[in-house]
Amino acid sequence: MASLADQLVSLLGPDRVSVTQDDLATHSTDKWFASNPPQIVVHAQSTEDVSKTLRFANEHKIPVTPQGSRVGYVGGAVPLKGGIALSVARMNKIKEIALEDGVAVVEPGVITGDLQAAVRKLGWFYPPDPASLKECSLGGNIATNAGGPRCLKYGVTRHYVLGLEAVLADGSIVKAGGRCHKNKTGFDLVGLMVGSEGMLGVVTEATLRLIPHPPMRAMLSAGFNSFTEAANAVQRILGSGFLPSALEIADKFTLRAAREYLGASVTPDGDAHLLVEIDGQADSVKGELQQLAKLVRNLGSICLQEAMGEEACEAFWELRREFSYSLRNTGLIKLNEDIVVPRGKLVELVNFAEQLQAEFGFPVASFGHAGDGNIHVNIMVPTMDDPAIRERAEAALDRLFHQIIAWNGAITGEHGIGIAKKRWWRHAVSPAAHETHLRLKAALDPNGILNPGKFLD
Repeated sequence: MASLADQLVSLLGPDRVSVTQDDLATHSTDKWFASNPPQIVVHAQSTEDVSKTLRFANEHKIPVTPQGSRVGYVGGAVPLKGGIALSVARMNKIKEIALEDGVAVVEPGVITGDLQAAVRKLGWFYPPDPASLKECSLGGNIATNAGGPRCLKYGVTRHYVLGLEAVLADGSIVKAGGRCHKNKTGFDLVGLMVGSEGMLGVVTEATLRLIPHPPMRAMLSAGFNSFTEAANAVQRILGSGFLPSALEIADKFTLRAAREYLGASVTPDGDAHLLVEIDGQADSVKGELQQLAKLVRNLGSICLQEAMGEEACEAFWELRREFSYSLRNTGLIKLNEDIVVPRGKLVELVNFAEQLQAEFGFPVASFGHAGDGNIHVNIMVPTMDDPAIRERAEAALDRLFHQIIAWNGAITGEHGIGIAKKRWWRHAVSPAAHETHLRLKAALDPNGILNPGKFLD
């Protein structure tokens, strides 16, 4: 009997199939620490390749783990059951940019930042902006419903997916939605696929909504003596009729790490930092910035800087993007959790983080998207190799997630559930919601071949 590799080479051709040790190792993991090698890697280059692979795998009941750029933080792309790692990274063409329709048609391996740059040259805008935009792929963004700082004003990936082509577990090709910006033809199959973490189908093409790029942007960078004052400023800004494109917050541990890594001269004073971005027409943005600056000064900021235009704003964002690197520079391992709380719970969240720090002995750094309550709570541990420390870290995470659920928050806002948050999944949803997920999975993937071992198992 022919080996699995021989059968797939016969089906797809030798340039699509790999069993080299380097390739198997590369496709055994993502940015999370879990790792398990597949038996074989398929490098799909077309929808037909994906369809043939899934039809074959379904007939032989072989596990398939869809993969893109593999930069996720929850182990969602780890092939826990071995089998086939189905990479769509080579499907990386921007097939069309149609400004008259306000859409771009892309393959799943296109890097998010590359699409943004391509449409920006034409004066248009693809707003979803995960922090990993220079390396993450649009297929992965769709799989996790990725967001970013601009979610407050512009929404997440789902709001920009007008149409999808996806291959189901049996190899059948489904097309849902299309090029129209309004479409209520049947069930929302697009919405079903977005955020499904590779467990319902493999996206092979997406039609994405584009909008005109705002001609001007401006920012405020404000330091506060306390997180409570910064959180109050968030509420007051929104309560005063402003809708920033981004509203970011950072706590004192994050700022201290940034001062050590970057230097005090480029890091705001105080124990809390607020970053506010607005955009629109030049004249209106200039006036809005003046009003915002006056408001933030009156709310107790101890230092305030303003920026107008692309270059000046990017200098502020560089500081924000350096927060993760600053935390890594402490020498500690960053357990990055992308929890979400109702916006009114921001102060309680940071107070709770300080309680965790006192109880478990690990520093906790909190920063992120204050405008929509999606805060990255980072429990900083010296190692995960020491069993005693790992047990203590897991207990701290358990306390964090159960508190988030008690506050009617969400255990993930951007990263997905994957393996990392699997043990809290049943606590985060109702029994009926869990059962509905299982029924959908059984209907679309009755043999359970797609991304097995993740949160539904």
